[in-house]
Amino acid sequence: MLKIGVLGAGHLGTIHIKLLRDIEAFDLVGFYDPDAKRAAEVSKELGIPAFPYIEALIEKVDVVDIVTPTLSHFDCAVTAIRSGKHIFIEKPLTNTLDEAKRLLKLVEEANIKGQVGHVERYNPAYLSLRDRHLAPMFIETHRLAQFNPRGTDVSVVLDLMIHDIDIVLSMVKANVKKVSASGVAVVSHTPDIANARIEFDNGCVANLTASRISLKNMRKTRLFQRDAYISIDFLDKQSQIITLEPNADADDPMAIPVQGEEGETYKKIQFEEPDAEPVNAIKMELETFAESILQDTTPRVTIEDGYRALQVAHQVLERIEQNKIFTPQP
Repeated sequence: MLKIGVLGAGHLGTIHIKLLRDIEAFDLVGFYDPDAKRAAEVSKELGIPAFPYIEALIEKVDVVDIVTPTLSHFDCAVTAIRSGKHIFIEKPLTNTLDEAKRLLKLVEEANIKGQVGHVERYNPAYLSLRDRHLAPMFIETHRLAQFNPRGTDVSVVLDLMIHDIDIVLSMVKANVKKVSASGVAVVSHTPDIANARIEFDNGCVANLTASRISLKNMRKTRLFQRDAYISIDFLDKQSQIITLEPNADADDPMAIPVQGEEGETYKKIQFEEPDAEPVNAIKMELETFAESILQDTTPRVTIEDGYRALQVAHQVLERIEQNKIFTPQP
C-alpha cells in the first residue's frame, strides 16, 4: 500500500481527499492547505489529519497529490521530487514552459513516477472509443462554461482549452506545424474566451473554442475522418459514431449514392452509440497512477504529455497576445 498526501484542500483537492479514502492501493496520511481555517474545517468534516506545513506531510508519504493553484504547482512538485516522492499533479502541469522543462528533467533524474491530471482521458465517452481506429483529419471542439471565479488565476486556455489540447494531441499522431489563435478578456485580466486553429504535419486541422462566460455548459468534440464522423460529448458522457459502409444495396433506405472513378456506387450509413461504462474519472486516474507505481509501468498521462499540452497552450496564448484587440475605455 502506498502512503499518499494531498497538497491543497480547495474544491478539487477536497474531492481528491474523499476519493483517496476509498482507493485500496493508497493509505491517505493527510493533507496540507495554507489556509488554516479551511484546513481545520476539512479535517473536521472528513476526519483526515491536516499537516502544519508541506515538508511535514511529504516526509510521511510515498506519493504527493498536488491539487494547489497552478501558480504553485512547480514549487510543490520540486519539494516532493527532491524528497524522492512520486507526484500526481493537476493540469496544467505548471504555469510556465520553463518550469515544465525543469520539472521534466527533475522527474527523470529522480527516477520517480509522475502523472498529470488531464482527467478527460478517463471520461467514459472517450474511453468508449479506445478500441476504435481514430485517424481524424478535421477536429472541432467546444468547451463552454458558465462563469465561475474559481480558475480565473489563469487564462481560459490554461483553465479549459488545455483539456481539449491534450485530447487532440493524444489522438493525432503527428507533429504540430502551425498554431493560430485569437481571444478576448471580458471579466478577468486574461482571455476568457478563445479560439485556436492547430495544423499538423499530416494535414489534420483542429479548431478549438473555449469560453468561461457562456450561458450554458458544453463539452463536445467532433472528429471527421475517412468514411466516419465521431461525436464525443464529454459532459453527457456519450459518444456517437456514424460510418459509411461500402457496397450497399441501392434499395436500402440508408444507402446514399457516391460518384467515384468507376462510376456510381452506394454506401450505407451506420449509426452506433458505443457503451460508455459509468466510472468516476478522477478516481480512475488516481487508481491507474497507483498501478503504474506498483507495477513499474508508464503512467497513462505522463509529465511529458503534460508538457506537450502546455507547450501548445502557450503557443495559443502567444498568438492571442499578437492579435490582441484593444477596446477603448468608456
